[in-house]
Amino acid sequence: ITAHWIQPLGTLFTSSLKMIAIPLIISSLIVGVGGLGDISTVSKFGKRTFILFISTTICAITIGVLLSNIIHPGKGLSVETKNKLLTTFSAKVEDNTKKLEASFVDGPLTPLVDVVPENIFNAFSNNGSMIQVVFFVLIFSIGLILIDKSKSRPVISFFDGVNEVILKLIDYIMLYSPIGVFGLVAGVVIQLPNFDILLALMKYAATVLIGCGLMLLVIYPALIYFITKSSLYSIYGHFRPVQLLAFSTSSSSATLPVTMEVSQEKLGIKPDVASFVLPMGSTVNMDGTSLYQAVATIFIAEVFDIHLDIWAQLSIIILALITSIGAAGVPGAGMILLAVILEANKIPVQGIALILAIDRVLDMCRTVVNVTGDMVVAYIVNDKTKEENYGKA
Repeated sequence: ITAHWIQPLGTLFTSSLKMIAIPLIISSLIVGVGGLGDISTVSKFGKRTFILFISTTICAITIGVLLSNIIHPGKGLSVETKNKLLTTFSAKVEDNTKKLEASFVDGPLTPLVDVVPENIFNAFSNNGSMIQVVFFVLIFSIGLILIDKSKSRPVISFFDGVNEVILKLIDYIMLYSPIGVFGLVAGVVIQLPNFDILLALMKYAATVLIGCGLMLLVIYPALIYFITKSSLYSIYGHFRPVQLLAFSTSSSSATLPVTMEVSQEKLGIKPDVASFVLPMGSTVNMDGTSLYQAVATIFIAEVFDIHLDIWAQLSIIILALITSIGAAGVPGAGMILLAVILEANKIPVQGIALILAIDRVLDMCRTVVNVTGDMVVAYIVNDKTKEENYGKA
């Protein structure tokens, strides 16, 4: 009953949000970046945003590695449980392996090449190609800055109207959110494994959740306080609708429309900052995903009694950073990227089967970290922009 009559209600809600995600990115980026009027401002936004994204991601990965070395989540998993997990989820692992091979058939730089779309209309029709959409719209917006204002103004005005329509649609879609979230959570509950498997994977799950908690309750508040002199706890109430939606959908892309609306209306982030930072963040800033990849890699290595020295763990940090950039903001994208890290460290990719039993629940938690990190960076960039404008005045 749940699978056929309740879970589809959640799927309908998620699909509605994904339906407007790409139109929102197109319209908001063109209005936000194209309306800046100065290429130096775009450069300043870009540098500041990129530094913050990279810094928070490195911090998240490092936390994951350190916690794994303290807790040792892979120690104590019985041979019986290991074999049961490997057998139960072997088919799904094989599917992930095929996707991995297809992604890297042309060489290690293929992900970089894939940032530039061969056909932008194909990218527009696929939420998994979000980074290609952002790349094209960004350079299109920069082109609007470089041409004569009399010619760029009508284009910006048109997309400004489109943006307003999308924001109004978000309001109506969110009226359905209680039913949609109920359907999504119900769908997750019926997929949970039995209690014995949950208990066996408790150390692994606890390691990931502690890391996510540190990012949410320590790292982000510290960044807000030391950079903007504000208290993140005072604005956390405005974060909750976005965090709840991220938790229920496990998708940064599906959450993006609400993230944009809340950031502008509740947090006071200027439209140009929100339009630039948040779509970029939904594709390149994956703090929760990168933390999970570090923990999962060490967990699987410990289960297979593979020793990872300091250099191997350093490579995990570097690889998790690289693979997290451009990860599709959809459920399960981190699983394929995890396979890349395992392959690089000569850890059996089949080990992914060990964590698939509870991956959906942890995916919900790490998506909360992903979208919160995006809002924190947008808040900081917005604060610094206000300071500079005040100084000029």
